[in-house]
Amino acid sequence: MLPAALAAWASDGRLQEYAVLADRHDGTVVRCGAAVAKAHAEDADRDALAVRMRIAGHPALAGVLLPPLRPRTGTVHGRPVSLWPYGAPVDPERPEDAPWEEAGRLLAALHRTPPEGLPGPVPPMRGPAKLARALDRLARTETLGRDPDGVGAVRAAARSLPAWARGEAAAPVGGTLCHGDLHLGQLVRCPAPAGAWLLIDVDDLGLGTPAWDLARPAAWYAAGLLDTATWLRFLDAYRAAGGPAAGPPGGDPWPELDLAARALTVQTAALALAKAAKGGRRLDDGERLMVDSCARIAALPADLESEPPP
Repeated sequence: MLPAALAAWASDGRLQEYAVLADRHDGTVVRCGAAVAKAHAEDADRDALAVRMRIAGHPALAGVLLPPLRPRTGTVHGRPVSLWPYGAPVDPERPEDAPWEEAGRLLAALHRTPPEGLPGPVPPMRGPAKLARALDRLARTETLGRDPDGVGAVRAAARSLPAWARGEAAAPVGGTLCHGDLHLGQLVRCPAPAGAWLLIDVDDLGLGTPAWDLARPAAWYAAGLLDTATWLRFLDAYRAAGGPAAGPPGGDPWPELDLAARALTVQTAALALAKAAKGGRRLDDGERLMVDSCARIAALPADLESEPPP
C-alpha cells in the first residue's frame, strides 16, 4: 500500500501513525507528525523535479517557497518521493480568511527572483502541459461514450489559444520564474499553525509567462466566481509588491492576463466536464459558470480578445 510505504520512508523505516492528505494518480501525500511525504507522478521528469527541489531550498527563495526537509528525492513503489515540513493549509470552512494578499505578495516575490544563480538548468513552467492533460482527459471521457453538454464550447475555446498555450508547441524562450499551478491550496503556514504563509508544490515550477500564475483568480473573476473586492485585494497586493505581470498599479490588467485567463478557463472547464461525466453527475453551479465562459470565448471574433466582467 503506497501511503503506508510513504510513511515508512518518511520516518526511516520506523512504525509511525500517518494521515493521507491526498491520493491521486499524480500525487499521493501523507503526513507523519511534522513531516509530509509526497509520491510524485510515476512519469515525472526526475531530473527536472530534482532541480525544482533545489530551487525550493535555495536562499534566494527563503520566505517564498517551502523548502524540502531532504534535498534529494527517494523512490517508493517506483515513484519519486520527496519530504517536506508540514504546514497548516487554508481553512476551506473560512473563505473570508483566505490569504489573497499573501498570495499576491508571494507571487510577486517569486516573479522578481532572477533565474540566474539558481540551481539549473531551470525547467520550463508546466502550466501549458497541465492544460494539455486536461484536454486529453476530456477526450478520453468522450471515447468512453460520454459526451457531456458543453464539450463543443470547451474545444472551440481551446482552439482560440496559441498552440504553445495548449502544450502543443514549445513555449516562448526564456521567461520568469513561475509557480505554474497557483491556487489557494498551494499556500500553507509554516511552522504550523501560525507561521508565515509560503508557497508549496514545485511540480510545475519553472520559466514561463508570469501571467499564468494570476490566471486562475483572473478566470474566476471573469466567470463571476470571484467578487470584485477579493480580486482587487489579490491584484493590488501583487502590483504593490512589484509583480511584473498585470501592468502598473491602477492600469487595466486585462491585456496581459487575457490569454492566460482563457487558458485556465479552458483547463478548469475541461476537468469539470471530465469529472462530472466520470461521476455520472451534473455540473455544479461553479463548474457550469466556467463552461459558460468557454462558450463566450468561443463566440468571440478571431481578432478580438475576451473582456473582463464590467
